[in-house]
Amino acid sequence: MSFSDKLKRFFGIASALDDDFFDELADTLVEGDFGAELAFGTVEELRRRCRKENVKDGAAARQILYEMLGETLQKARRGAEVGCLSDGKAGSPLSVILLLGVNGVGKTTTAAKLAFLLQKSGKTMLAAADTFRAAAIDQLKIHGERLGIRVVAHKQGGDPSAVVYDALAAAVSGQYSSLIADTAGRMHTKTALVEELRKIDRAIQSGGGRQKDGTPPANPPLVNRWLVLDATTGSNAVHQAETFHEALNLDGVILTKTDSGAKGGVVFALAANLRLPVLYVCNGEKYENISLFNADDYVREFLG
Repeated sequence: MSFSDKLKRFFGIASALDDDFFDELADTLVEGDFGAELAFGTVEELRRRCRKENVKDGAAARQILYEMLGETLQKARRGAEVGCLSDGKAGSPLSVILLLGVNGVGKTTTAAKLAFLLQKSGKTMLAAADTFRAAAIDQLKIHGERLGIRVVAHKQGGDPSAVVYDALAAAVSGQYSSLIADTAGRMHTKTALVEELRKIDRAIQSGGGRQKDGTPPANPPLVNRWLVLDATTGSNAVHQAETFHEALNLDGVILTKTDSGAKGGVVFALAANLRLPVLYVCNGEKYENISLFNADDYVREFLG
């Protein structure tokens, strides 16, 4: 039985909204990767709303929870430029997307999927800024060949920020609409990784696609710092997000492996605890297995 089926059954067989009902719901949400604090806080708010609206059955309680979870996701998107991307039209600013995350979450494959998606609306370039793994550079080059997309890369062990700087200059001069940079996910210490990522970020801010004479572009690049997370890792994904968000002030999240037994509560934890919206979800190995995140559909599927 999937987690959403379990929730659906839970609400379906509820005979009374008593203390046992709410206690069991809280335990179930914790199991679903909400995190204890968010789970119990959500259930207490649900209890309050059910009491205020004189709700007596599981179906009505489920509807209120659906509205609450939708509100949580909307708050994460409110006030932020979600998916700050170029429209691909002539004269539009370049969209620079830094894909961040630990090794093993599928960053390089996600970079290729995102490039596949974005090339439909404009010229897209890839930057192999994970210079610490030769396999990552080679893998991105293979994806670029298959997709017919240019990949800017240096040798293994090179300066990642130099790769991004060169790719940025090439993208601006070539009038590309988007540049996607695959970054490293592991170094000998977390401090070293964070500092390297900050250096990449500074390279974008200082370079900014300047012209050969040093003048800044008329339309500065739109920088997107997106964290790639494995949806099956639960609370560990939230811990990863906290680390990267503190270092670089993330703009959003891409969830991978959403079809591999993920329980789903991590999305609400990211929204409630860090105000981080999920922008895209990946659910397969093919390039087309990426789609924009739909909050309403997600909540409905989560609740069964």
